[in-house]
Amino acid sequence: MNVRTLIVTLLVILTGCTSAQKTAPAVVQISPQTWHQVDQEILAASKTATAPARRYATQTMDSWMDSVYQRTESDFIPWFTGYWTQQWLTVKVSWYKVSSQKGEQTPAQRLDGYLQEQYHERVLDPVSEQIDPDAVTAQATAYYIQLLGQQLPSIAQRYNIPNEQFDAHLNGIPAITLAPPATSNATLYQLTHAEPLAKMPAFVALIDQVYKAANGPDAGRRDAGISSVAIHSSEKLEASLAPRGAASAIAAAVGRVAGLMISVGMAGFGAITHQNERAEMEEQLRNSLYAALNEKKRSLIDNPEFGVLAGVYYVAGQIEGSLGDAPLLPSPLDSLNTP
Repeated sequence: MNVRTLIVTLLVILTGCTSAQKTAPAVVQISPQTWHQVDQEILAASKTATAPARRYATQTMDSWMDSVYQRTESDFIPWFTGYWTQQWLTVKVSWYKVSSQKGEQTPAQRLDGYLQEQYHERVLDPVSEQIDPDAVTAQATAYYIQLLGQQLPSIAQRYNIPNEQFDAHLNGIPAITLAPPATSNATLYQLTHAEPLAKMPAFVALIDQVYKAANGPDAGRRDAGISSVAIHSSEKLEASLAPRGAASAIAAAVGRVAGLMISVGMAGFGAITHQNERAEMEEQLRNSLYAALNEKKRSLIDNPEFGVLAGVYYVAGQIEGSLGDAPLLPSPLDSLNTP
């Protein structure tokens, strides 16, 4: 190999090394102080995303409650306070009383179960076909995640953080930790990049957990107030059994035909008496049901375990707890500040 060839070879090698050095991307060093500022902005973004999600859930549940009130007024109250319904309930309470055995449910408890079924059938189930509180939970949580995800890219841009490093940072922030199984865990990056979010295993596990809590014994019932109505009604109906029993005895003594006439006469007299008392009965029923429903409404929205915002509070609490801030929980003042 002559000198000229050797020189050319060396130049080619040196040129290649120089090119390689020029194309190798320089690693951007992000200081701990910058990452701390980034985390503070993520915390602020989480809280910013919570407010619209809460407004959505509150407005939706207001509509749900309005529909519950309307159907209670138009269907349940007229049905419950009707003369023939009261007659039928009297028969049921009488049967409950005669057939009850020691250790079994009391007549009031059995009437409570029957009235729950009627309230669900006449009020809650039809309303849930239009607005389902369980669906509101998933929708509010997804809305919060969407709003949070929209704010994250601008945070990286403000601090000139490369996408790879920012994504890795988000992958280090736990958002859902419900394992086992492992698929029930998700990082902030995974949660904000899931497509579709509704089918993400960790998201499904979170909504399922809220659903189970909402339908568990600690959550109370959405047919709030029915128990007090059942207890009051059972006592009143049991008290009315004595005179009704006397009328039946008279009818049996007089004979079948005359007894039928007496029964019809008693029914007519009872209907007139009932109609005079119906307005008072309706007012008592409204007071009992609506007081309980109004009390229940707040927990349906804000309870951090089973309210429709439970998914939002869970994810926000995970993120904010991981980044060193206090978990986000509802404040009694929130309802005063929410438009």
